[in-house]
Amino acid sequence: MKIGILGGTKLSFSLGNKYLSTGAKVVFGVRKGFECKDVEWKILNMHADKVFGYKQAIEQSEIIMICSENEHLEKVCEALKEVDLTHKLLIDCTNSAYNKYFYCNTTFIQESIGGTPPIYKAFNNLGIDYPKSDMLGMIKETYYCGEKGTDKCRVKKLIELIGFKAIDAGEIESALLLEAFYHLKKEITITKQENTDYHFKLISF
Repeated sequence: MKIGILGGTKLSFSLGNKYLSTGAKVVFGVRKGFECKDVEWKILNMHADKVFGYKQAIEQSEIIMICSENEHLEKVCEALKEVDLTHKLLIDCTNSAYNKYFYCNTTFIQESIGGTPPIYKAFNNLGIDYPKSDMLGMIKETYYCGEKGTDKCRVKKLIELIGFKAIDAGEIESALLLEAFYHLKKEITITKQENTDYHFKLISF
């Protein structure tokens, strides 16, 4: 199993590092012109088999996790369209910008690649700057959604492999709700008067 993580973000590095610690093979896909400014990325870039362009990382990987910034999501989709995605598992870990024209990133990716293969949503509650957004390590779970079947079971196992509780949020239509939930959590955190971290979670049974 080789995991390709797309995006030069803190979430990309953090998830990649967690999977590397389990013994999984991981490669990172970054945009053209990406500068390795953080120490962690500089160390990764010293290895010839770790950091590639989007397309190269996608071609090598069986599982693709999209963790890019929104401004580079279109380039990620262009790279996805250039590769045969048959038998690859796609997981969107991003959140769209929240405004009155709110449009789910998962829907955008699915439409951009033509609807095949099906895409899954997971890890978006962590935020693109994780673990900076969770300094106290309070987030112990993540929600996932997508088409029922073997691949969805694989997504659940991938989540649990790195120590998170996997909470099934239903079919792919729930992706919009999961992104809205993420933004609601941020709004509540911002409007809280106390200068403390606040973790807002769904109740699962």
